[in-house]
Amino acid sequence: MKFCIASIALLASSVSGFVANQPTISRQDTQLFERKAFITGNWKLNPTTKGEAMALAQDIVKNVSSESPGDIALFVPFPFIETVQNICGDKISIGAEMCTPQDSGAFTGGISAQMLKSIGVEWVLAGHSERRTINAEDDYEINAQCLKLIENDMSVMLCIGETLDEYESDLAGAVCETQLKKALNNISKEEMSRVAIAYEPVWAIGTGKVATPEIAQDVHAKCRAILALIYDQETADSTRILYGGSVSPDSVDGLMSKPDIDGALVGGASLSAESFSRIINFEVRKEGRIRRLKNKIKAIF
Repeated sequence: MKFCIASIALLASSVSGFVANQPTISRQDTQLFERKAFITGNWKLNPTTKGEAMALAQDIVKNVSSESPGDIALFVPFPFIETVQNICGDKISIGAEMCTPQDSGAFTGGISAQMLKSIGVEWVLAGHSERRTINAEDDYEINAQCLKLIENDMSVMLCIGETLDEYESDLAGAVCETQLKKALNNISKEEMSRVAIAYEPVWAIGTGKVATPEIAQDVHAKCRAILALIYDQETADSTRILYGGSVSPDSVDGLMSKPDIDGALVGGASLSAESFSRIINFEVRKEGRIRRLKNKIKAIF
């Protein structure tokens, strides 16, 4: 055993030396060590017209290539879904910004999971802070949405996060724990393969403020630990946790260098083809690879 540990340590040292000579690393390399990246955009109530949506989608998709890191999705307004799907093809998954938990009935303005599935939608947002506050959706409503999507073999991007007051009171972990436990109620370990988590500190959404990579990493690590308590370590390790909150071309590389940050849910910057294309094609810093490899070595022993 001592020999094995020494050998692994030597390997880590060798890799560190090798990486030190490399300015950036492709995602193909980092896939050996971590969950596959997931870069997503949320258009919200934008753009104004179908023509503008078409132009934006065309400008984004032309910057997606086989070298682009990880999976990519866009959550777009309902009227634009099929149009944007036709433009993006299989390069970008086109999702919906919400759904109702009901299948049918007298629910004016409702959009069911079955309706969305029938037009080829796989991913749907649930629990975004704007839906929680503006539309008064609580954790029980959000849980019902998650369950309905999974029942229909669809995937859910579950959004969680604390307010500025809660963050300043050191309650970020407690708030995320409550939201995770309530929203994931009755979702099994096996069904977690259809769930991704988006940590969005409410104080950073649309404000221009962004949590530092260190702050975001700390909360992401807490969220992963919570998932391990709810399910097990295997489920926690396989679940992708994205960061959202004024993500920009300037901040994405630092965020994506952290071992527990698996992607981004991008708001305003996803409405700029230039900005979102840069975020899609983020660069993993060398220190991120070293840290990820060391974490894997620790997990082995």
